[in-house]
Amino acid sequence: MPTIPDLHRQNFPKLVPISTRWSDNDIYLHVNNVVYFSFFDTAVNQILVENGCLQFEQSNEVGLVVNNQCQFFASISFPDTVTVGVSVEKIGNSSVTYRLGIFKNQEDTLCALGLYTHVYVDRATHRPIPIPDKTRTLFESMLVA
Repeated sequence: MPTIPDLHRQNFPKLVPISTRWSDNDIYLHVNNVVYFSFFDTAVNQILVENGCLQFEQSNEVGLVVNNQCQFFASISFPDTVTVGVSVEKIGNSSVTYRLGIFKNQEDTLCALGLYTHVYVDRATHRPIPIPDKTRTLFESMLVA
């Protein structure tokens, strides 16, 4: 079993609660590993939408996922509640890498730790573009050492 990093809820500038669903469980009666990536995607996009940085049908820029990974430490099962801690690890010219922690119920120990990278591209051409100023400001507020 991998060593659990010393990261807790307070290490993440944004916390997004997500309810598990019965269908998230697999045959082993825990949330299947692919669902964690859905938790990451949901949390990141919720923050972007809530901060006016993403309008699905109108935004000229689109953040495409180019890399994601997850390290697992403890199981989650329906009907647990998940909290996704979201921080930014690195901001580039056109890319951002998030650090995401998964916590269950009210526990403060990581169940999983993920990295997730968006590259911002023009919606029409899919060519990389600089991160929009408003979005960069949001990312800077979530940046951790």
